[in-house]
Amino acid sequence: MLNFEYQNPTKILFGKGQIEKIGQEIPSDARILIVYGGGSVIANGTMDMVRKALAGRNISEFGGIEPNPDYDTLMRAVELVKKARINYLLAVGGGSVIDGTKFISAASCWELGDPWEILRHQGKGIRTVIPFGCVLTLPATGSEMNHHAVISRKTRQITLPSASGSSEGSGVVSIHSRVDNEKLAFSSEKVFPQFAVLDPVVTFTLPKVQIANGITDAFCHVMEQYLTYPVHANLQDRFAESILLTLLDDGVKSYRQPENYDSRANLMWCATMALNGLIGAGVPQDWSTHAIGHELTALFGLAHAQTLAIVLPATMHVRRHEKKEKLLQYADRVWGIRGENPDEVIQQAISKTVAFFESIGLHSKLSAYNISADQLSEVSAKLLKHGMTGIGEHSSVTLEVCEEILNTAL
Repeated sequence: MLNFEYQNPTKILFGKGQIEKIGQEIPSDARILIVYGGGSVIANGTMDMVRKALAGRNISEFGGIEPNPDYDTLMRAVELVKKARINYLLAVGGGSVIDGTKFISAASCWELGDPWEILRHQGKGIRTVIPFGCVLTLPATGSEMNHHAVISRKTRQITLPSASGSSEGSGVVSIHSRVDNEKLAFSSEKVFPQFAVLDPVVTFTLPKVQIANGITDAFCHVMEQYLTYPVHANLQDRFAESILLTLLDDGVKSYRQPENYDSRANLMWCATMALNGLIGAGVPQDWSTHAIGHELTALFGLAHAQTLAIVLPATMHVRRHEKKEKLLQYADRVWGIRGENPDEVIQQAISKTVAFFESIGLHSKLSAYNISADQLSEVSAKLLKHGMTGIGEHSSVTLEVCEEILNTAL
């Protein structure tokens, strides 16, 4: 097992009715900004429960956080935070809302120039943040109990003033600068939520596609930390395998039976445990599937989980020799596949993984989303731009290997 340090300060309030306790977790004199997404939390009654729990408090609200939260939207929230002198944030939503709140928390206190630098430097330089808690409404990313976030920035065209002004005196020239689609991650120990409420009941009304995406996201989070190479971290391996097996059982049950409380509760806890640092302590980690997937989302608009269901099986195939020992362990312990021919065992495990994703409605090929071979050079260009030229647990996933993975995923 590798050396590690592990601390997770987030308090979990799990189960039915726990939203009513959030007032006990937030200082009574706090100026609170509730951050939420597209309005589903209003439609399903979750926001009413939050407002009731915070009755009489100093509250403002900011809605409209997108899936793949957009930098410009978040900066409008930062403006509100400063104007209203907000000193506590409450995220009510899924991973995108919580990720966005982490950025708002850090950017509102950022004093080192453009807050985009938080993303460009992966969270380095964050010193002070606004504290926050969250009410989780979608089991998927694990953002409710970790210190990571992923933020997007859409293509923008910028007009800049000319040196002498235009002939009409407007002082503006035509397009001078362009900002391309970006999807960047940052991490900081400062942006752990102080608390997270996980009430499975508030997830009952979610569309099946969102549950499928959440199952896939959690599954792939585990695989990025598990499917590397052995370091005799036996307990972490068993933790990881137990999450995978529970997702195959209760995850699928929850997908098919939306109001099965026990299955939905197990799915919700799996998604949290998949990325709260526990199974990743003392083991090598990969994250190349996520790196490639982020670029597919930024370029082609695919949901995050859709990209993972495409890239993970292709990665397993292309890197099958590098990951042989753990692939055979995965085949045996998760799928019960054994045999005398290791290559056949590994292929069966990959096929089972693909069949699992497809059973919950996710495709495993780029062509299913009308992405063709001639578009793959755009992905390589983005990976190069972001310095993703030697990723994975051995830093062996070069641009050439990424291209092989993408071509395998066609």
